[in-house]
Amino acid sequence: MSTFLSRLKKDLEKIKNPQKAKLLQRFFKTGKGEYGEGDIFIGLTVPQEREIAKKYYSLDLHDLKELIESKIHEERMICLFILMHKYKTTNHKKIIFHFYIKNMKHINNWDLVDLSAPSIAGEHLLALEKTCAEQSRVSDDARQFYLIQKLVSALLSKNRRQTGAQSIFNSSENELSRAIQVLSVLAKSESVWERRIAVLATFRFIKEKKFDESLKLAKILLKDKHDLIHKAVGWMLREIGKRDLEMEMKFLNKYYQKMPRTMLRYAIERFPEVTRQHYLSK
Repeated sequence: MSTFLSRLKKDLEKIKNPQKAKLLQRFFKTGKGEYGEGDIFIGLTVPQEREIAKKYYSLDLHDLKELIESKIHEERMICLFILMHKYKTTNHKKIIFHFYIKNMKHINNWDLVDLSAPSIAGEHLLALEKTCAEQSRVSDDARQFYLIQKLVSALLSKNRRQTGAQSIFNSSENELSRAIQVLSVLAKSESVWERRIAVLATFRFIKEKKFDESLKLAKILLKDKHDLIHKAVGWMLREIGKRDLEMEMKFLNKYYQKMPRTMLRYAIERFPEVTRQHYLSK
């Protein structure tokens, strides 16, 4: 552990709050059999985490690797705040993106995912898409291949554990046809957190009024069993509706009867009561 990282941990020790930690552990479902089982909290607020992250923005990736692997939830959150800052300010965004992808297994609670997926994964994928689109001299297939190669190299890193995504990439299919499935493959992962990362990454696309990826994942996840995915997909559908209500309603009219109830309720939360009841009563 570097001296700088040691100082960060000492700063956390000074401001930890055991009473608040107990409340957070209940709120984030850390009990046996719950989605956050085993997660450890020390009782910091998000503003406190942001302040600590700001103080230690200069931590290098070696220290951040140790921080993201911490059993302490707030340390992983602080790491993500630092990564977001580095991604925004560095000229080497690919390095931060790859670090994020390699360490997804440690981004393992909904607040960690929701904070970071749009700002790092989503932002990077959107930027790559824009870069490819600007290369007008290159054919459509070549543009897509350029984007996909970036994703494949990250997901097939030696440091990445074997997942459903990796097994597909290791198949004998044409590389382009395999790699183009990246977000969809993550949406089919056994890990609820990888599925949620895929969904939340598309939030960045939604903000640019690009809805295709979100709608594709929503269709894939209609039969998902986890409440956290129902909420995430419903949330993204609602965000689409804020920007293009016709687009959201077109999707709902086709699939609302197949949706988990929580997903539907989140998607129609802002609808007029009469319209909400129309969807809920059928």
